Amino acid sequence: MRRSQLVEDDQLARFLGTLAAANGHRLPEDPERIAAAAVEVGLLTDWQCEKLLAGKHKGFILGKYKLLRHLGKGGMSQVYLAEHMLMKRKVAIKVLPANKVEDSTYLDRFRTEARAAAKLDDPNIVRVYDIDNDGKTHYIVMEYVDGQDLHVLVRDQGTLAYEKAADYIAQVARGLAHAHDMGLVHRDIKPANCMVTKNEVVKLLDMGLARLVDDEASLTLENNENVLGTADYLAPEQALNSHKADTRADIYSLGCTFYYLLTGHPPFPEGTISERLLKHQVEQAPSIFKDRPDAPSTLVTICNRMMAKKADDRYQSAGEVEQRLAEWLADRGLSVGDGAKRKEGSDGLGSDVFRRFAAISKTGSDPAGKTAKPNGARKPLPPKPTVPRPTDDEEMKLAPLEDEVRGRPAGAAKPAAESPADSGSPAPPTEPKPKPKPKRSLIEEEFEAARRTAGPTPTAAALRRDGDFDPLKPPGYTGPSYGPPAWVYVAVGFGVFAVIGVVIAIVATI
Repeated sequence: MRRSQLVEDDQLARFLGTLAAANGHRLPEDPERIAAAAVEVGLLTDWQCEKLLAGKHKGFILGKYKLLRHLGKGGMSQVYLAEHMLMKRKVAIKVLPANKVEDSTYLDRFRTEARAAAKLDDPNIVRVYDIDNDGKTHYIVMEYVDGQDLHVLVRDQGTLAYEKAADYIAQVARGLAHAHDMGLVHRDIKPANCMVTKNEVVKLLDMGLARLVDDEASLTLENNENVLGTADYLAPEQALNSHKADTRADIYSLGCTFYYLLTGHPPFPEGTISERLLKHQVEQAPSIFKDRPDAPSTLVTICNRMMAKKADDRYQSAGEVEQRLAEWLADRGLSVGDGAKRKEGSDGLGSDVFRRFAAISKTGSDPAGKTAKPNGARKPLPPKPTVPRPTDDEEMKLAPLEDEVRGRPAGAAKPAAESPADSGSPAPPTEPKPKPKPKRSLIEEEFEAARRTAGPTPTAAALRRDGDFDPLKPPGYTGPSYGPPAWVYVAVGFGVFAVIGVVIAIVATI
């Protein structure tokens, strides 16, 4: 802890002194007991202790922020709950993979998109506070939403009441309208990207940043299942050319999200990725009345129009969607954002934030260490000495433990090196020890673990089966992007003229 220089010496001395006094004036020999005592008084989180006891002491500090726990991971980032060390404000930090930021073009686009997202100021959009880097680690600082996403909410609690579903979608539409007015298209609207706070305020995630993921992983069959997870909510025109999708593609995806809230499943949940993409283009979604026979017909009509196959047949703006839903709610004496007034006892929304990511890390807990331990957690600890909680002035900062010497029990003293004078004989020559590999930060190890879990990216041939529909080449569709590039026609034209000229020259000489 001292070697990390992350804790003031006087703070550390007070904590250890108090701990020793409560343990018979000696520190516990078991490092787990020391770590548990730090968690008990709120100095460390379980996630921090797990990393520290594993010998990790690098990477807990990013610029002005202290990492508290791992929230989740996606194909393009790792996300952490963090705290500003001076302001004590909790934020969510998204860390970009090093192999992406080495590309200056990608990094420039990331900064441009982040700046655009930072200009958005709407209560229904997760705010972007800052973009920064700590050495080669680039990250974006965002608003932390203490709640859960709509996908998890419906999965755990079932379909929503009609008024609540209409309110939630209207709130997202309100945030979308603000973003669209600022010239941004989300292109990845889905239940997992809509966070609900404990006060039932819905906030849209990744506004302005989805373009980066899409540029790196276009929704084609050349990408794996994780990348294509949004196929259940993808507008027909977006599957054909995602770069030309406009604001009405967001309205289609929001309609599919509305459908999910009402029925508990996406419009086309069955089939392969390519089959689902084809259904979005050529089939009407099964009637909502099939799952909810008592559904209000006006609400079903609104949802169906949002999911119209042709963009011209949908509502033409997110503001229009919000207006229609607000009118429907007003007929029932409600208004958009009245969710807090309709609470029925427990809200059930106090779970982890950012569960939208493909594989959420269950490791860690809140700073008080109250959440249950995940599978594979440390064995139960022996009774801990009671340590008084420090005052605010004595609050301890993050203090990673020093690396444990491999193979040596905790608390054991280092063996003294035998000197040549004591040995009685010259020491045999020894081979030079290889230089130890540089320690990697915990963020680098998180990315490495994610890469090992994901495995190699399958090729298009491996993903596409015989007879599979290619979403970029649907039956009967022709487009300029599928033919030879223009320079081919130009080259052929010049070649034809050259041949004709040669033939004319030969004929003229005869």
